[in-house]
Amino acid sequence: MEQTMAIPNQTNPMKKVLAIRDFVLLWIGQGTSMLGDQFHSIAGAWLVLKLTGDPLALGMVMAIGGIPRAIFTVIGGAITDRISPRRIMLISDIVRLFVSALMAVQIFTGTLQLWMVYVYAAVEGIMGGLFGPASMAIVPYVVPEEELQAGNSLSQGSSSLIGFVGPAIAGAMIAAFSYETMGMAAAIAVDALTFFVSVITLWLMLPEKIEQAARDEAKPSNIIASVREGFGYMFKDPVLRMMFLMIALANLCFTGPLLVGIPFLADTRFTGGAAAYVIIMSGYAGGNLLGIILSGVLPKMKKNMVRVLMVALFASFGLGIIAMSWISATWLATADLFVMGALNGYLAILLITGLQRSTPKALLGRLMSMILLANMSMMPISQALSGAALRWSVMSVFVAAGLIMIVLTVVMAFSPTVSKLSDTLMANSNNQA
Repeated sequence: MEQTMAIPNQTNPMKKVLAIRDFVLLWIGQGTSMLGDQFHSIAGAWLVLKLTGDPLALGMVMAIGGIPRAIFTVIGGAITDRISPRRIMLISDIVRLFVSALMAVQIFTGTLQLWMVYVYAAVEGIMGGLFGPASMAIVPYVVPEEELQAGNSLSQGSSSLIGFVGPAIAGAMIAAFSYETMGMAAAIAVDALTFFVSVITLWLMLPEKIEQAARDEAKPSNIIASVREGFGYMFKDPVLRMMFLMIALANLCFTGPLLVGIPFLADTRFTGGAAAYVIIMSGYAGGNLLGIILSGVLPKMKKNMVRVLMVALFASFGLGIIAMSWISATWLATADLFVMGALNGYLAILLITGLQRSTPKALLGRLMSMILLANMSMMPISQALSGAALRWSVMSVFVAAGLIMIVLTVVMAFSPTVSKLSDTLMANSNNQA
């Protein structure tokens, strides 16, 4: 009898999560907002190129947004431990709603100047840095522990799906306008509208339970001490230190060529312009989505195979980036990025799951902030360097980045610390039901 009643709980976890009012509000609001982020990302990059025709300007805009985002991600993690994550998310979304709406009006009226784009990028970077840790911390406050995995799976799957289809929808909207600038203004206006939806859904959530739970979980140490403890935990462990450096170096080599180099190639080499850019970026997002799906349905990997996968990931990124120096067909560039995305999505799930299993819960939030920092710390540098180098030689950007990735591949193949990292990622996996 007990076993019969337990079956629905195991076979319909999504149904139970979707019966939770606050989670549904959070899911709808954040899904809508993430779709708006795709509109802003595509339109913003294309806008800077059309305003300046200079890849360095695009790299600088991304760097100006990325530097405060990286800094405030670490600070935001500590602040979120002391203040309601819902409140942090509300403040961040209200500010970004105002910025996106103002930017859209200025594009429509032809009054937007490049220095204003720099200011908007910095403000959005700060707000995004505060928002990131809060958005990751809020789910346990609205979903019971036994349904937490289902809630996270639904959120992650929605995010990946939006990353796949969002660029195509944004590109179609921009292309639908005969005057391209108006299309970009409309896309930014859509982003502002999605922030409005997010603000409303966050406002409608029941704050008492969330904010009381956040106060109950607040740490006695001050923010600076909390941040310092997180850094200490990361860098005292050689395996975690190696992982942090690998992620940072990979982002140094990859994010600039991806986020600055691809739109530049779409504007100067590929047929279709903005449409080609959208198709190529959708290929990478689609690969990520496939990798995430496969990580949930394929059998668990053995420890030695995890190391092989990590080496294969870095090797494919190196060769794939170098290939972009000569690829001139949109479909081939899309296929290239699709393969890299699939490997990245698969390994990312192994990484996050392994760290969740092996890290003390009291430090898990700050460790995840360190992972976010590793992802973002090199992005502004990579974007600025790529923008500057593209003015000199397109081939040099992709070849140099790819060669560095191949060197990292060789280091990983023979490093004993990487073997320990693969052991950490798979620790206790056989004990998971």
